[in-house]
Amino acid sequence: MELTSLPVARYRLIFQITQAISLPEYAGSTLRGAFGRALRKISCMTKQEDCKNCPLYRSCPYTQIFETPPPAEHQLQKFSQVPNGYVIEPPQWGEKQYLAGEQLSFELVLFGRLLHQLPLITFAFKRAFEYQVGKGKAILLDLQLFDEKSPLGYYSILEKGNIIDHPNSLHIPAHLPSEMELDIQTPLRIQENGQPLRPNAIKIERLLLGLAKRIALLHEFHHQPLALDFELLRSQLSNIKDQKILHWQDWTRYSSRQDQRMKLGGVIGKWQLNGISEEWQRLLYIGQWLHTGKNATFGLGKYRITNL
Repeated sequence: MELTSLPVARYRLIFQITQAISLPEYAGSTLRGAFGRALRKISCMTKQEDCKNCPLYRSCPYTQIFETPPPAEHQLQKFSQVPNGYVIEPPQWGEKQYLAGEQLSFELVLFGRLLHQLPLITFAFKRAFEYQVGKGKAILLDLQLFDEKSPLGYYSILEKGNIIDHPNSLHIPAHLPSEMELDIQTPLRIQENGQPLRPNAIKIERLLLGLAKRIALLHEFHHQPLALDFELLRSQLSNIKDQKILHWQDWTRYSSRQDQRMKLGGVIGKWQLNGISEEWQRLLYIGQWLHTGKNATFGLGKYRITNL
């Protein structure tokens, strides 16, 4: 496995509030819902209520972006759902009200073919905030690209309302450390028998194999197949020693589909890994963009490597 780069980019959307917006303690689900509604309104041509019965189900921009259709057939297994090629990274944890004139910003990660849909995705977010998010409204001020080499971190790629050409691939460093400290910043939900694993039950094997599977599936469904050697990766797990300081973080989201509040949670904190092979080093580096665990689409399972 020679992963040296992959098609992924992190963007920052900056809005100016025109009517006060209230965001919950964790806004990832709220932002995703507003984005989905706006994107569907923009993209849907048949106006059918159920996307799966629509003749355009597998070609519509809405489903291709927001809810990737699972393949009708697959040589390895049957998929009820596949990972989406975007990750919404909401503002920092905590309820907050943004008043008129203030700015609100959040990050968005796009992978593979979804990078080519950036104009439509940006327009959908723009429309969402013009209509209503968190009982308020806002206008899009800027779209910025994250650049690790830039002293400011981000720079604008919006010029006279149009998105200018910009680099959209992540180059993986040739040399990464065999010791890494993961700072897990949003609840990491790794499930077993339908239940998320608590800090004392979650194991490094489940974290790493789940991350590798997510990266492989994103590659397959949004870019091109990636030949990860899972047998090799599994054999290297016994060499990795870990020490974790994790705690449980609960939060509540409202599901419009189920019309009820759902209490969710996951682990956050520090996770120290030693004896990491080069293959796992690269996958862990990539995971800083793609997240891992359940509900990564709206920002859960975000971590960064603190000693790079």
